[in-house]
Amino acid sequence: MARRTKNQAPAAAGTVASDTAASDTAASALGDEEYQPTEADGGMFGATPAKKAQHFLPSAKRLIGLLRPERAKMIIVVALVVVSVVLTVLAPKILGQAMDAIFNGVIGMQLPKGVPLDQVVAQARADGNTQFADMLQNTAVVPGEGVDFTVLGRLIIVVLAMYTIASVLSWAQGYILNGLVMRVVFRLRQDIEEKLNRLPLSYFDTRQRGDLMSRVTNDVDNIQQALQQAFSQLVQSLLTVLGIAAMMFIVSWQLALIALISLPLSGIIAGVIGARSQKLFTAQWKNTGALNGHIEETFSGQEIVRAFGRDREMLEEFDKRNEQLYTASFGAQFVSGMIMPAMTFVSYLSYVLIAVVGGLRVASGQMTLGDATAFIQYSREFSQPIGQMAGMANMLQSGVASAERTFELLDADEQDPETQTAHLPERTDGHVEFERVSFAYSADKPLIEDLTFSAEPGHTVAIVGPTGAGKTTLVNLVMRFYELTGGRILLDGVDITSLSRGELRSQVGMVLQDAWLFSGTIRENIRYGRLDATDEEVVAAAQATMVDRFVRQLPEGYDTVLDADGGSVSAGERQLITIARAFIANPSLLILDEATSSVDTRTELLVQHAMAALRTDRTSFVIAHRLSTIRDAHTILVMDGGRIVEQGNHEHLLAQRGAYYALYMSQFMGGEPDDELEALAEPASEAVPVE
Repeated sequence: MARRTKNQAPAAAGTVASDTAASDTAASALGDEEYQPTEADGGMFGATPAKKAQHFLPSAKRLIGLLRPERAKMIIVVALVVVSVVLTVLAPKILGQAMDAIFNGVIGMQLPKGVPLDQVVAQARADGNTQFADMLQNTAVVPGEGVDFTVLGRLIIVVLAMYTIASVLSWAQGYILNGLVMRVVFRLRQDIEEKLNRLPLSYFDTRQRGDLMSRVTNDVDNIQQALQQAFSQLVQSLLTVLGIAAMMFIVSWQLALIALISLPLSGIIAGVIGARSQKLFTAQWKNTGALNGHIEETFSGQEIVRAFGRDREMLEEFDKRNEQLYTASFGAQFVSGMIMPAMTFVSYLSYVLIAVVGGLRVASGQMTLGDATAFIQYSREFSQPIGQMAGMANMLQSGVASAERTFELLDADEQDPETQTAHLPERTDGHVEFERVSFAYSADKPLIEDLTFSAEPGHTVAIVGPTGAGKTTLVNLVMRFYELTGGRILLDGVDITSLSRGELRSQVGMVLQDAWLFSGTIRENIRYGRLDATDEEVVAAAQATMVDRFVRQLPEGYDTVLDADGGSVSAGERQLITIARAFIANPSLLILDEATSSVDTRTELLVQHAMAALRTDRTSFVIAHRLSTIRDAHTILVMDGGRIVEQGNHEHLLAQRGAYYALYMSQFMGGEPDDELEALAEPASEAVPVE
């Protein structure tokens, strides 16, 4: 089952939002049905448009395409690799000449001095030593002369210089490649971050948070490793194979044909095993995301897990997913790991054939010992880059699988583009109108249909109703977290779809049930509502919202560092901080969604006082299950099934004894209606909520 996670939509600096609004709404819209990802929405692990590459080659091409902005540096890298490979490939040929110099000197010392080589060969044939004669006839042996150490030393110095220069160039290309890959990955992370800010909340509602985090972190790191190591090795190995192949044909085309026999067999092995390992690597990273999602949910909901005694169930689910990851990872590593041993075996067979045939050709005088030595070295170096390419297949397959998952995220459908044709004044009146608004999370399940009402400037509009009635959806539509399927919403007479999302949300402050705070100081968390606020304004906002009274008691005061879940302060204090954050934003429109449902009765009174200060001179939408907290609202909307079934003020709705009356009585069981009506006449500040 895919879990519906909670994610905060990107908002303007002036907007204070929690990460629960849209996900709770989506959960309500889905009701008791489990969300099951389909091919249409890309499955559990990411949205997958039809145009997205699903296989290795398209994803690999797109991955290489990320290097396009670094073309100039890539040309330099390739040039350095080419020069390095050329020097490395020519060195064995020069070393073969040094071997010939030693061989000729050793043989020459054993022959009579001053006798021409042709005469020595003829005499050997006359003596019946045909094999020795055949070997001598194609050499540069000087009878009676020993090893020419001057020539030998010069050749050795040239070989050492070639290898030294090749090593320096190899280091230089590695340095440049490392820099350009870092820039590519830097831009990729930027693209992902920008993409996340353009995705609609519906995307986050239907994906596991842990899997999304895995795509942004683990998969990107894996792409970096693949580009950094696999690409460099593959380019250098490919050029080395081509260079060595050319030199082998130059030295001996007969032996070259024997060496190349192994290539088709190696290609078949790499192709068959590689295709299988690609599927397994994709499964490995998908299971990694699923396991990360489960771990994240378990850790963030540790109190709930223990409160309901679900430790064993969560452990069993972890074991299940861990086993799936183990199976996929073991299979991927095992199958891809078969490539190297299989290709090494093929190269050994080729090496044996080359050694035997090469020895026979030297003995028959068809090639020199130096050329045979050089060719054997070429054959070893020929198999080495092929083996390296096979070894890189593991990393490349894994990197391309990660790239495919990352491209799925980058290709996901974005929220509707901005079509700004109007602007709002710096401070609006806060007049909100819903005109025949319709909305559905899915086309076959309409949630809100033909909804019309108006919120007057400075008024408080309370929205109540059962779970799944569409309360939170209503305010999410005001924020444009979701787009309407029909009708329109007006703010001060301006259609909100004609405004940019940033401009719209800068007019709105939002305080929700889950008090979400940053890792940072209390001062920084309050200032998040308006980043240019001064310290004095932060303190003033804290004083107005009852935050200052408990902050002053902390050793570090406003510089007290909070962790991500605000664990160093109580739940009520966290909620007060979020209210101060909304207060300092000074919004024209305020949304309070179950802002007191997670605090105790005493803290609720403080929160209510803070919210009262926050609602002053602002149009406010208040969603509440505790009806005692909204009885002073100017208008109360009772929603059910996406429709407004009743509206009016507190006393009017109770007198009607309709849906609102039924909701109220369900909270005040055990009291007579007349008694409760008398209780309602008391001032709001003196009311004690009844659970």
